[in-house]
Amino acid sequence: MQRGADGATRLNCSANIMVLMPVGTPPAPRAACSRTGPARRVDAVFFDVDFTLIHPGSAFDGEGYRAFAARHGLRVDASRFEHAVREASVELERLQDGVYRPEPFLRYVSRVLTRMGAVGDGIEGCALEIYDEWALCHHFALYDDVSPTLAALHAAGYRIGLISNTHRCLDSFQSHFALEPFITAAVSSSDHGYLKPHPSIFRAALERVGISAEGGVMVGDSMTHDIAGARRVGMAAVLLARSGEAPETADGVPVIRSLAELPDLLAGTNGRSRSR
Repeated sequence: MQRGADGATRLNCSANIMVLMPVGTPPAPRAACSRTGPARRVDAVFFDVDFTLIHPGSAFDGEGYRAFAARHGLRVDASRFEHAVREASVELERLQDGVYRPEPFLRYVSRVLTRMGAVGDGIEGCALEIYDEWALCHHFALYDDVSPTLAALHAAGYRIGLISNTHRCLDSFQSHFALEPFITAAVSSSDHGYLKPHPSIFRAALERVGISAEGGVMVGDSMTHDIAGARRVGMAAVLLARSGEAPETADGVPVIRSLAELPDLLAGTNGRSRSR
């Protein structure tokens, strides 16, 4: 694990649900990190949620898992957490059809607990508690650049949407973090039925915001789920690499290190300041 400039632990998230993978991608050459925005006018900006707008607190680190385990009569070694996460991630690589279902994530958490040393009948109940708690907003914090960026985009006339692989209530999320004034529409995988990068969740979000794919841009931290999924339906995309690391497979996608860079990137794309 690494810590970003804001002090938050940096984690990779394969599907953005419960996936706490230590960053392991080597820094990409500067030339791979395009600073050119989407080559067309943007009317709406869609954001991933977990690890793009919010990050988990200590409830979901090694010591947090130890505390969960203790409540279920389990003993685990918190120092084995990172290794356990790497081994357990295979459970989420089996999500082939894109259908949202809780079982793979429960198996993932159970495997993390087992690799941390948990033994006994309490594993299933502990995994369910961790899964349920992941949906609660008070365990998370908003990145410092989120509110100012959304306010600036809203003031500039962009419609703003959320597309999240989550079982968290996105209405509660907006209310908890006081983002309601900025958000036009939100789609979660648990409500919609499919996970990113399945095309249907992006199309549903576009429909709710009321634009075509050509007028939308997706902003997220996952090349596989956010970027590739958006581009598959004809949307533009911007990769957020908060740790300063970006994959060499960025393939011409603009890369930003902070959401604070986004308004200027989009303004340059549209060629002029927008007005409401």
